[in-house]
Amino acid sequence: MNDQQPMAGKSHKLWGGRFAGGPAPELEAVNRSIDVDFRLWPFDVQLSKAWAVALSNAGVLTSEESKELGFGLDEVARRIQAGVTPEAGDEDIHTLVDRLLHEVVGSVASRLHTGRSRNDQVATATRLWSMSACARLDAMIRELQQVMITQAESLEGDVMPAYTHLQRAQPVSGAHWMLSHFWPLERDRRRLAAAARAAAVLPLGSGAIAGSAFPVNRTVLMETLGFQAVSPNSIDAVGDRDFIAEVLFALSMLGAHLSRLAEDLILFGSSEFGFVRYGDAFSTGSSMMPQKRNPDALELARGSGARMLGDLVALLGTIKGLPSGYNKDLQEDKRSLFDAVDGMTLLLPAVAGSLGTLTFKRERMKSAVTSSMMATDLADYLVRKRVTFREAHGAVGRLVKEAEDAGIEMTELPMSAFKAACSAFDDDVMQELLPATSLSHRNVAGGTGPASVRQQLEAAKASLA
Repeated sequence: MNDQQPMAGKSHKLWGGRFAGGPAPELEAVNRSIDVDFRLWPFDVQLSKAWAVALSNAGVLTSEESKELGFGLDEVARRIQAGVTPEAGDEDIHTLVDRLLHEVVGSVASRLHTGRSRNDQVATATRLWSMSACARLDAMIRELQQVMITQAESLEGDVMPAYTHLQRAQPVSGAHWMLSHFWPLERDRRRLAAAARAAAVLPLGSGAIAGSAFPVNRTVLMETLGFQAVSPNSIDAVGDRDFIAEVLFALSMLGAHLSRLAEDLILFGSSEFGFVRYGDAFSTGSSMMPQKRNPDALELARGSGARMLGDLVALLGTIKGLPSGYNKDLQEDKRSLFDAVDGMTLLLPAVAGSLGTLTFKRERMKSAVTSSMMATDLADYLVRKRVTFREAHGAVGRLVKEAEDAGIEMTELPMSAFKAACSAFDDDVMQELLPATSLSHRNVAGGTGPASVRQQLEAAKASLA
């Protein structure tokens, strides 16, 4: 994808007039990008139709020529959709479209490239593809979020341990845990929307680097193609791939969040936890051990976060050392972009299916909530009786140790033990060791109390409305 002009003769190579001979086969092999950029064809056709109209409005093409090119490009789209495959001489998708257009409308096709370069052409097509990809991914994330809401509603009355340092910490509502994975996805949607806005800046009309020499109306082009702004500088426009980096960053964060969800569910599905049972449709077995039920989709989700990060680093490493303007290094941008989007397009439905078909073992979750997890509640109980938190913390710590040393639950300690730890303890202390009491104290906004979780569920639904 470079800025040389079409050569004379029957070849549809878009450059070469100043060369005595053809390129070496080794160069053609490494230079050829159509295996990667073929998927840009709908957007190359779309922008080419808009360009034909712009050239007509600028007086470069007659109205009849513009219409003929438009009809021809529609036929090119039909042929590609019907299964036309690239030929050996099709260097990239732009060359393929050019060749097919010549087959359909003849020599008038040679006028279409007037005033534009493959530099602004590929930048425009890639931006259009990225905008479309962000919209598709947003819809897939919403579907996963809807599954989360459905599961959260079913878990609203269930209690489970929450973990810090992977150690049991405090009891929480099952819905509260589920929604802790909902809100990161909501942030991912905002990042994707921002990336789509970053992509929605029109480079077409920037030419190879200095701008088109013909008076095309770029504002009309912008509106026709669905962009939100016109690039302010032609040098920057053909070399800018920040929008791809932003898409890849959003996908890297999304990959990290899916990995964390997957890790929770993989742990919860182990025999040691036993909180969930994976659905048959999203589980695999072992070729050796008949008893196995493996969460392969979740494990792939956990591994794919690294893949998204690798694509981001690859692009940043590519653009970091480039001079201004277009450089052929940028041909590699689409490998990273397409790989990350393809991976996430496969991953999101698999994660949604895995989550939607698993079963939560509520009694096992509840039984994992031990009385020691209400230690903070005991300290808070003392604070409400005007004991300082530092003193309360020490008193409860002694009770925890006493129960541990005796190998019993704190609920089994005699009242004398509580009184010995702190005289402010009274007979109602046992209520503080109930998980339901612990949750009831936490109706602060964003907390795990029943009223707060209900509000959080409504907010989650509203975000998808």
